Amino acid sequence: MSRRKTLSDSPCPVARAVDIIGDRWSLLIIRDAFDGLRRFGEFQSNLGMAKNILADRLKMLTENGIIQTVPASDGTAYQEYVLTRKGEGLFPIIVMYRQWGECNLYKSDENHSSLIYKHNRQPVGAIHLATENGAKLQKDDTTVKKIA
Repeated sequence: MSRRKTLSDSPCPVARAVDIIGDRWSLLIIRDAFDGLRRFGEFQSNLGMAKNILADRLKMLTENGIIQTVPASDGTAYQEYVLTRKGEGLFPIIVMYRQWGECNLYKSDENHSSLIYKHNRQPVGAIHLATENGAKLQKDDTTVKKIA
């Protein structure tokens, strides 16, 4: 099987990001890390993915500075996977995926998990992009400046 072409030298930031976190397994590993999973077995059990695929994604996320390995918090010989600052920066993306899914992929009476504030147990409000003066940013308010 041939390796896919890397997008790591693309002039497009979206392409570079997709190259690292764009496949479903990587995003779900990141989601689970935000949900507090830390051990290989926890990820494997929760996601139901093949161990070799999980090992490959964890290696790639580690090599790209999204997660790091640390000694097990319980003092055992195991290692744990935790998000780095770079990985924690993906929190708004995970929340936006969640909120888009809630709005577009469920029937109104269909049960699903919800993101809530810890302090008051209320749902997290919808994320909105804003301009520098606080106005809601719309798709038509932007354009991409291409590199010549």
